[in-house]
Amino acid sequence: MADNEEGSRPPRFITPAGFARIRAEYTQLFGTERPKLVETISWAAGNGDRSENGDYIYGRKRLREIDRRISYLSRVMKHASVVDPAAQVERDRVRFGATVELADEDDARRVLTLVGEDEADATAGMINWTAPIARALIGAKIGDERTVMLPAGEKSYEVVSIDYPTPRG
Repeated sequence: MADNEEGSRPPRFITPAGFARIRAEYTQLFGTERPKLVETISWAAGNGDRSENGDYIYGRKRLREIDRRISYLSRVMKHASVVDPAAQVERDRVRFGATVELADEDDARRVLTLVGEDEADATAGMINWTAPIARALIGAKIGDERTVMLPAGEKSYEVVSIDYPTPRG
């Protein structure tokens, strides 16, 4: 079996919504922002001394940033494996794309959605499916208890509910 260029990384799963956001950002940067910036840089370059030309200097710096982001987004899209959580057949177990309500020992509730690394946002409750708590939850059913090693120590959670988006159609 040949190694892929990313080594033995886990699959780069992403939801359809996450993929659409990445594609939209790529399109915006590549189709709109970059061409405008190239035009500004060309105009600024024609104004003479580039060493003290703020439009030129800033434009080149911003162009490098945009090109790095475009390259990154391109790699993400190339290696992405789009998984639609609405199509999940086994809806009684925690899988990629599930929204899970958890209760800890003190009955404090927390809701998490397992998503791809490129769409994770812990403040919004969207966690990378490879995060320790997500890995502990994969395969769990309602009522199951899972123990997770967190920086502050072990913590146990009970799965209170599992939800998936409604299938389209």
